[in-house]
Amino acid sequence: MKTALQIDLTFEQVLSVVRQLSKREKLRLSKELKMEAIDSRLSRLLNEFKTDDLDENTITEEVESVRQELYGKQKHQGHF
Repeated sequence: MKTALQIDLTFEQVLSVVRQLSKREKLRLSKELKMEAIDSRLSRLLNEFKTDDLDENTITEEVESVRQELYGKQKHQGHF
């Protein structure tokens, strides 16, 4: 059985502990922090673009509209 503990540490205390780690452990910690930052930014970005206004039909209609517009431009320029 595991017991979870919560310890309040200052940044300086955490930094002191980090300095005691081996180079390999520091590298691992660095990678973990980088991944956490990337996950956080990605989640924030996805939340900014999240919408219920778009569905597959709306996207398909827009794609077809752009295709028709491009086809019309190419046809008038003599590409077909």
